[in-house]
Amino acid sequence: MKILVVDDEQDICEILQYNLETEGYEVTTAGSAEEALLLPLQDYSLVLLDVMMGEMSGFQLARSMKGNPTTAHIPVIFITALDDEDHLVKGLNIGADDYIAKPLSMKEVKARVKAVLRRSAPAPADTAIVAYEGITLDLNAKTVKLDGQTLMCTRLEFELLSFFLQHPNRVYSREDLLKHCWPQDVHVLDRTVDVNITRLRKKIGRYGEQIKTRVGYGYCFER
Repeated sequence: MKILVVDDEQDICEILQYNLETEGYEVTTAGSAEEALLLPLQDYSLVLLDVMMGEMSGFQLARSMKGNPTTAHIPVIFITALDDEDHLVKGLNIGADDYIAKPLSMKEVKARVKAVLRRSAPAPADTAIVAYEGITLDLNAKTVKLDGQTLMCTRLEFELLSFFLQHPNRVYSREDLLKHCWPQDVHVLDRTVDVNITRLRKKIGRYGEQIKTRVGYGYCFER
C-alpha cells in the first residue's frame, strides 16, 4: 500500500517514512501541501497530514481532497501539535479519519495507520446493497447514492449510515456506535461521534431528520 506523508519538518517525514516502510508500506514524503498537490494523490491509500504548514495548511489540503471525487475516498490522518478540541472538531468536520497529536509515538502511529487501512479495506466480492427509499449503499464499492446522485462520504460517514440503515428503530449509545463503526484499537472521544452524526445528517438531506437524538441514551434511525 502507498502512503503519503506531508509535513514541513523533514525530520518527522524521515522518521515516519522509516518506521512505516519497516511495516511494509511504500511511503512518499512531501514538505508542503503545495508539493503534495503535484503528486498523483489518487494513487495513495492513506495520507498522513500535518496541519500547520507554510502558505497552505493541512486543513486546506484535506478540504481540497475531500471536495475532489477522485480523492474524496482517500483516508486522512492529521498529525499536529494542535491537540485542543476546537482543532479536533475542525479536522473531523473536514472529513479526517483520525487525529494524532505531536510528539509522536511510533507505536501509536503504526496502530492508527493499520486501523484506518483495515477499516477502508474493500469488502468481499459478493454483492451487498443496502437501500432505504432514495438512499442506496453499495457495501463493496463503498458508495452512497441519494436519489440517484452519488454522495461523497468519508469512511466514518459511510460506516455510520450503513449501520443505521441495517439497524433501524433502535437506539444506540455513543459507546455502541464507537464499537461498531470505529476500530477497537484506537482511542476516540465521544465528541467524535456527535461531530460525525451532525455531518451525516446534513449530507443525506431530508433523511437527516430521521437520525434522532435520544437525550441520555444515544441515536436512532427511525424508518
